[in-house]
Amino acid sequence: MGISTARKAAKPAVHKSVLNRKEALIFYLLISPWLIHFIFLEAGPMLASLYFSFTEWNMLSSPEWIGLSNYVFALTEDPLFWKSLFITFGFAIISVPLNLIVGLMLALLLNISLPGNKLFRTIYYLPSQISGVAVMVMWIFVFNPELGLLNSFLGLFGIEGPGWIFDPDWALPSLVFMSLWSVGGGTIIWLAGLKGIPESYYESATLDGANAWKRLIYITLPLLTPTIFFNLITGIIGALQKFGEAYVMTKGGPLNSTRFFNYHLYDYAFGKFEMGLASALAWLLFLIILALTLLVFSSSGKWVYYGGEKK
Repeated sequence: MGISTARKAAKPAVHKSVLNRKEALIFYLLISPWLIHFIFLEAGPMLASLYFSFTEWNMLSSPEWIGLSNYVFALTEDPLFWKSLFITFGFAIISVPLNLIVGLMLALLLNISLPGNKLFRTIYYLPSQISGVAVMVMWIFVFNPELGLLNSFLGLFGIEGPGWIFDPDWALPSLVFMSLWSVGGGTIIWLAGLKGIPESYYESATLDGANAWKRLIYITLPLLTPTIFFNLITGIIGALQKFGEAYVMTKGGPLNSTRFFNYHLYDYAFGKFEMGLASALAWLLFLIILALTLLVFSSSGKWVYYGGEKK
């Protein structure tokens, strides 16, 4: 009787173990395309670039091991290293908060229930889906100081517009202004965050006499902190990796005023064929972005609120 009972108890355990193995096998089969992609197309090239960063290599001869020389040169002797880093950070410091604020304002407007607001949501979202190079070519014409749309519009009010991307003083602000073109992508995420806030909170606050401003400050913004956190992280990473505008629109100019760090790196890799130095620059940028991301993550516990959590 005792042995029979033990066998009955063991059967479910065996079945559960077999089921777990099958589930694990299916899991690894399903993620195997991503694993193969990561190992051969991401992790492999990353490790290779780490090795090349300690070598002198022009892609024609064999790499020659030179230790930390590339890193020392970049940090102490490269005349454009700090300038490109300063330009990149300057762009990020202005464009990231600007895109966050404009995206949130648009989302608040598009969240109001009005006839036709689905059409407006589509209109604001569409620009972020257009190919990057096509958008950049279009903006080159928009920024043209002689025939461009912007200066033609300013001319209607008797204002003489600047040289935009053709003027060293206006080139970087022009690209910051242009970054608002794709704000619709972030607006959709803001809208998703707004839809997640229970309407009952606003109804209770309204009954207590809270006006629209107080509802925004004390309900909307605190409950949107996870969305702010996500948009902030992705915004910082995207801004510090800015490259296309400098390559397509300005070639880093005029007078290196839009020489973003990624363009500086690209110039060493494929302009001067100094792949070892370019790899070192890539790893320095990776460490900078990693440090900033970890800094924002470490501070998130003090200002990001997830619904239902207890402090």
